[in-house]
Amino acid sequence: MHYVKSEAVWLKKQNFIKGSIILMLSAAAAKLLGAVFKIPLTNILGGVGMSYFSCAYSLFMPVYALAVTGLSSAAAKMTAESTALGMYRNAAKVRKTALGLFSAVGLCGSLLIFLLAKPFSTYIIGMPEASAAVAMIAPAVFFGCITAVERGCYEGMSNMYPTAFSQLVEGMVKAGAGLLLCGFVASHPRTVLRLFPFVTDIRAAAAAAGILGVTLSTAGAALFFGVMALFRNRVRGGEEHVMSGRAIIRELTATALPVGISSVVTNLTALTDMWTVIGCISHFGYPSAVPEGIAADELPHFIYGSFAGIALTVFNLVPSVTNMLGKGALTCIASARGSGDIQALEQGTLQALLSAAVIAVPAAAGLGVLSPEVLGFLYPRQSDETAVCVNALRYLMAGMVCLCVSFPLFSMLQAVGKASAPLKIMLAGTGVKLAGNLLLIPVMGVDGAALSTTLCYGLILAASLRVYIRASGVRLEFVPFGKVIYAGAMCGGAAFLAAEALRRRSAPYAVILGVSAAVGGAVYIILVLALIGGKKISSKHNG
Repeated sequence: MHYVKSEAVWLKKQNFIKGSIILMLSAAAAKLLGAVFKIPLTNILGGVGMSYFSCAYSLFMPVYALAVTGLSSAAAKMTAESTALGMYRNAAKVRKTALGLFSAVGLCGSLLIFLLAKPFSTYIIGMPEASAAVAMIAPAVFFGCITAVERGCYEGMSNMYPTAFSQLVEGMVKAGAGLLLCGFVASHPRTVLRLFPFVTDIRAAAAAAGILGVTLSTAGAALFFGVMALFRNRVRGGEEHVMSGRAIIRELTATALPVGISSVVTNLTALTDMWTVIGCISHFGYPSAVPEGIAADELPHFIYGSFAGIALTVFNLVPSVTNMLGKGALTCIASARGSGDIQALEQGTLQALLSAAVIAVPAAAGLGVLSPEVLGFLYPRQSDETAVCVNALRYLMAGMVCLCVSFPLFSMLQAVGKASAPLKIMLAGTGVKLAGNLLLIPVMGVDGAALSTTLCYGLILAASLRVYIRASGVRLEFVPFGKVIYAGAMCGGAAFLAAEALRRRSAPYAVILGVSAAVGGAVYIILVLALIGGKKISSKHNG
């Protein structure tokens, strides 16, 4: 059989570590841009305005997850399999078929969100003012589907650069357009009310303008791949056998659907928080001190908006970066599994999980110890909102570590043929989250929602690890993870001592953060290098 070389040959391949580093750096840059967007946005909107913004995200994310999340993995898996066998025309057909199929899926998802905007906001959560924000985010599902397919096809050829650059484009458009639009609406209320006389709440209009920036960012990422397509080499000649479009659709759907459903369940935790935080506070009241000047009817939305807009925003910073390890691990683990190389499988598993732990543990220790300074520095104009979130952020930190390590595990479960396992595990975790919220919020307030989040992700990590070890047959070393936890505890202790010394001298937040982070970081790096060394974390393995 004769095969031709296509773009899979001339695109330089990266191994697991290099590919993961590229994605993590781009994700870190994109998340930094996201923080540049979200933090000023919270300072503009405040707690109640962020509740409208978070309401739109709460409906958007499950639909987006179902339509988009599994696409990259499915396209990457089929592309990797085709190029590994020299079936370059088949890989090109996978891209074309996936784009056609999931563009239609994305269009349906966008229409669904648009049509549900008013009833969801009015009858489900009792915030009719949020309907404009929900409607503004609807087109993002369509553009997200296009972007996900393109990213997956390039990742399947072990080329992570297009994903990295598209993430940067997305982050820049979101920060620029979102803040510009939201800031204009918030600072020109008379102009907005004159142009849009149906607007009754300027905070809701500002939230909708900020959400429009998110939609524009997904359009920018899709446009980036459209430009790349102009320079893509055409495939000529090729192999004798090419899969039928129907067979490609079946395989894409079989791979993407379980991952998408699992991601929907993942995002149910956000819906759970929205319903239970607002509902429990409305029914039982708030057990802690309430900031002055907050009306009783606005208190549930203020508390929820503060928690979702501040505590959960900071909580999600690190997991969004370690999530990129899963993309790099998928191809590596699938290749090792397919070749029967158990040593490569164990090495790839240890690299992915240990890399996630090495990143997450010191970040959690630092954010937990320095939570008052972190929130005060990031949200200087929202002292009432940050006061609600200081202890909640501390309760979230152990859960953040569990989530960071769970992300690559989900991808590896898919690689070893357990694509449906995350769905069952996440359903169990969501049950724990719901029960925890209902039991703890009336007693602990929003701190109870944070604690139940940590319990949820702790269960998810333990169950995922158990299923993966059974399915893959690997023998995983746990001693290095204990050393990382010890180093993280020492890091947190050193940062705490430095911070306490500076707090007694009433040092500014920036000084406390800078000095404490430097001291804790230095202790952590020294201990990690001394106890583990760089070999286990960064040893190279070609996927």
